[in-house]
Amino acid sequence: MNLKLKPGDSALDFRFDSPWKSDQAFYQTIANKPAAVVFLRYIGCPVCRMEMANLKKKIDLFNQKEAKVFVVLQSSPATIASLGKQEDWPFTIVCDPDAEVFKLYHVEPGGIFKYLHPAGLIAAIKATFQGFMHGKFEGRETQLPAGFVVAADKTITFSYYGKNISDTPPPETLAEYIQ
Repeated sequence: MNLKLKPGDSALDFRFDSPWKSDQAFYQTIANKPAAVVFLRYIGCPVCRMEMANLKKKIDLFNQKEAKVFVVLQSSPATIASLGKQEDWPFTIVCDPDAEVFKLYHVEPGGIFKYLHPAGLIAAIKATFQGFMHGKFEGRETQLPAGFVVAADKTITFSYYGKNISDTPPPETLAEYIQ
């Protein structure tokens, strides 16, 4: 049975902590605005840091459409807070060290072959050459990424489940599906 969320499904509400604010509700945070939700591994992952930097550079794609952006990481609030200030990130970081939101959205880890997929290894080398060094290991090392776009009415308009650790939909693709 395929439990993966798809366009037309309702986005699932969840409670979360960010590094700077505790006990928030996803539905309440997005209010009646569209949102992009990106699932990455953890803040110490060079590929994830590179993806977050790219999302930060492209944040105007979402701001122009008054969309909120969330990045879900398997990192603790303390780990992320120790690396910077809230103002450093133009999106909401969802701390999910126990992978509860990952499980809710059926974003599963891959096996060793998906973890060691050539595209993921190339992305890790690229991230390292761009200065994104490996930090603290957190969460499931074989965790796969995913991306969703949620309309103002809480309906999913885009869903994508990554096939390797670097297979994340680009910001341009996510922004394209914001209504």
